Amino acid sequence: MALKQQLNQKQVQKMVLAPALQQAIKLLPLTNLEIIEVIDAELSENPMLEKKEESVNEAQESQKEKEKDSDSDEKDELMETDEDKEFEAMYEQYFDNRFNSFSLEKKETPDYENFVSKEPSLWERLDWQANMTFFDSKEKEIAEYIIGNIDEDGYLVTSLEDISDSVDASPDKVDKVRKKIMKFDPMGVGSLSLKEALLVQLDILKINKRNLRKIINDHLDLLEESRYEKLAKVLDIPLSQVKELMEEIKRLNPKPGRKYTQERTDYIVPDIIVEKQDDHYTIKVNSEGIPSLKINKFYRKLISRASKENPEAYEFLKTKLKKAFWFLRSLDQRNNTIHKVADFIVDKQKDFIEQGLDCIKPLTLIELADEIGVHESTVGRVVANKHMMTPRGVFPLKYFFHKALSGDSGEEVSTLRIKEKMKQLVDHEDKKNPLSDVEISDVLAKEDFNIARRTVAKYRKQLNIPPSHIRKRKYLMEET
Repeated sequence: MALKQQLNQKQVQKMVLAPALQQAIKLLPLTNLEIIEVIDAELSENPMLEKKEESVNEAQESQKEKEKDSDSDEKDELMETDEDKEFEAMYEQYFDNRFNSFSLEKKETPDYENFVSKEPSLWERLDWQANMTFFDSKEKEIAEYIIGNIDEDGYLVTSLEDISDSVDASPDKVDKVRKKIMKFDPMGVGSLSLKEALLVQLDILKINKRNLRKIINDHLDLLEESRYEKLAKVLDIPLSQVKELMEEIKRLNPKPGRKYTQERTDYIVPDIIVEKQDDHYTIKVNSEGIPSLKINKFYRKLISRASKENPEAYEFLKTKLKKAFWFLRSLDQRNNTIHKVADFIVDKQKDFIEQGLDCIKPLTLIELADEIGVHESTVGRVVANKHMMTPRGVFPLKYFFHKALSGDSGEEVSTLRIKEKMKQLVDHEDKKNPLSDVEISDVLAKEDFNIARRTVAKYRKQLNIPPSHIRKRKYLMEET
């Protein structure tokens, strides 16, 4: 049978995301700061868009004048064909500058003299010390490569063999340079393990206690598990002396790089503002700092002239105009969707906002999606990276979504509420006889929270609460 190539046509049905829909989907998960960046990028690429600089009051005063001539002059100049007029009618709301979903707030320029100068980072400090230590060009190259592969905790994340291959030097020479770096400030930086970092710090601090070195060398596992009695038995020393050795170890830094790692301060700008007025809550999508947009009047008029004089320019401007409409409509749709999601959350969690965590209710993405008539993935995009400011505080939207467990009375109970109850039980437990997972499960069952021991263990790990035997060992060591 002979093989040959041929062209065939057939009709098939498949999902295709139009450019406008793709753009609307991309805008949904963005925060206000990211939206500002997107708007700036769109303004630089699309001449049809421009910022509306006038204030809200000025816009209201000039609104009547714009509405008078909007139908007679601007529409006639914008499009001439029936197809274009139909297209224009779909986006009529954007021609008279009524698109006020965003506001532009003018702020005073900050006084840069009030800003604190930036402290040098960990790697900048190490580079400076390396330049003062290594004068051989090859050693300096090795040092720079090692420093570049140190993480924020101060540990070397690349093997000596890989560094040796990259800088074309023997592993012994690389290790020799690394050991000099380990004596830099902070002590122990560039270590390959916790044991090595702690031992280097003991050497530099000239702490020569034999049992202390033995704990770090051979019994770090017992230390991590807080098995102090076992440690005392292995070392053949009293428990009080183990406590003294623990105090010495606390002087050491298990993460030497953290001494100079820059701590980032994350400022949260709430995307949704909830305020109580009388007996109801008002919801506002925060638009502070987001510029108001409108269609550029000059280019709108230019389209009608270009349709006769320059067909290529006409097609270019018409394409840009459509993209501008899509962008404005996507922004408007984003605000509407966020408002719907926030409105449902506030209505569902009204008791939590007023009374606290004991009244929080379970909520899922599917439940909210069904209620407002959108797909679950759309709600997931809206919830991502967004925060809501309420009278009770600022919360990420994801905070309000958690599964439900059924109590003995049939009432659905939020898992968040159960975790808070577990945390309270551990905080007020008898330190000498801490509650085990089974005992916590029994106490919760008496309060109509019927959950299994495995579920208690899972929630305990999520809360970073150690097991009962470790909590007991730590307490006994503190009391010794």
